[in-house]
Amino acid sequence: MFSARTISIYIAKQFSFASISMILALTALVSLFDFIDLLRRVATKPHVSTSVATSIALYHIPNFCMQILPFGILLGGIICFWRLTRSSELIVTRAAGISAWQFLTAPVVCAFGLGLFSIMIISPISSSLFRKAEILDQTYLNTSGGKLSNLSSGSLWVRQSDQGLDYKGVAILHAQSVKVEKNVLHMTGISIFRLDDNDHLLVRIESPSGYLEHQHYWVLNNARSIKPDKLPVNLGTIKLSTNLSLSNIEESFSSPDTLSFWSLPEFIHLLNESGFSSISHRLRFQSLLAQPLLASTMALVAAGFATRSTRRGGVAKMIGSGVAAGFALFTISKVAEQFGESGALPALIAAWAPTAAGLCLAISLLIHLEDG
Repeated sequence: MFSARTISIYIAKQFSFASISMILALTALVSLFDFIDLLRRVATKPHVSTSVATSIALYHIPNFCMQILPFGILLGGIICFWRLTRSSELIVTRAAGISAWQFLTAPVVCAFGLGLFSIMIISPISSSLFRKAEILDQTYLNTSGGKLSNLSSGSLWVRQSDQGLDYKGVAILHAQSVKVEKNVLHMTGISIFRLDDNDHLLVRIESPSGYLEHQHYWVLNNARSIKPDKLPVNLGTIKLSTNLSLSNIEESFSSPDTLSFWSLPEFIHLLNESGFSSISHRLRFQSLLAQPLLASTMALVAAGFATRSTRRGGVAKMIGSGVAAGFALFTISKVAEQFGESGALPALIAAWAPTAAGLCLAISLLIHLEDG
C-alpha cells in the first residue's frame, strides 16, 4: 500500500508540473494573439496609446487561463503519461501489481484540485480584471457607446418585488427611452404597474420623466396614480424603492465573465426578480461548477490515450486521437452552450452533458486498456 501511494504521488507531481506548464504556455500563446489583435484595433485609433492595448491584454490573462485550463490538463497529461510510458515507468508500476486505477487516483485528484482552485481563487480575480478590460475597451476602442447603447431610443422593462401595497406584490416598470449621464440612469415615458401576488392590477403610475437614484430608489417626476375605476390622482415627485442599481442593470447586459463564481448566485436571483434574462449567467455558473469534474475528466482522457505500451506501436496515432478527442469535446461543449443560451436546453444539461460524455469516454478507454 505504501508503494502504491508513493508511486501515485510521484506520478501526480509529474502530472501537475506538465499540466501547469502547458496551461501557462497555452495562456501565453493565446494572450499573444489577443495582444496582436488589440494592437490592430489601436492602430485605427490615433488618439489611443498602445499602453491601453497592453493593459487590456494583461487583464484578459486570468480569463484565458480559466478557459484553457481543461485543455492544458489534457495536453499536459498526454505528455506526462507518454513520457512515463516511454521510459517504462508505468510498465514497471503495473508489473509491481499496481493497477491504473490506483496510480491515477492522485493525478485525478490534482486535476480536480486545479479545477477547484480556478473557480474559487482565479474566478474572482478573472472577473474583476475582465470587468476593467471591458471598461477600457468600451472607453477607448468601442464606438458603440457602452453597455446600455442598445437601449438608446429604445425601451427598458424591469420586474421587481414590491411590498408597498401587497406583501407578495410585484412592480413592473416600463420606460420608453433611457440614457446614462454622470452615472445616473435617466428615463422618459415611465409606466409602473403595481400588482398583487395573483398579478391583479392594484394601481398604475404614469410619469413623463424620472431617474434611478444611487440609494436604490426610482424617482418619478410629476407622477400620476391611476386605480381601476377611479380618476387619476396627481402625486408630484415620488420615490419607489428598488433592489436594483445602475451597476446591476449594466451588468445584466455585460458578459457573465465579469461576475465571479461567488457573486453569480445572488446576481442570478436578482435578475430573475427584476425580469431580466438570466440564461447566460445560469449557464456560466453551471459551467464553473462543472470545471473541477471536467478537469478530472481530461486527466482520465489523457491517461486513456497516452498510457498505451510503446511496444504495441501506433503511439503517435493514439496521442493524436487524444488531442482530437479533447477538441471534439470542446466543440460539443460549445454547441451545447449555444443550445443552452438559446433556451433549447436547460442550463444544467448544457453545462454538464459534455463533461459527462467525456467522463464516460475516459472510463471506457481505461477499462479497455486495463481489463482488455
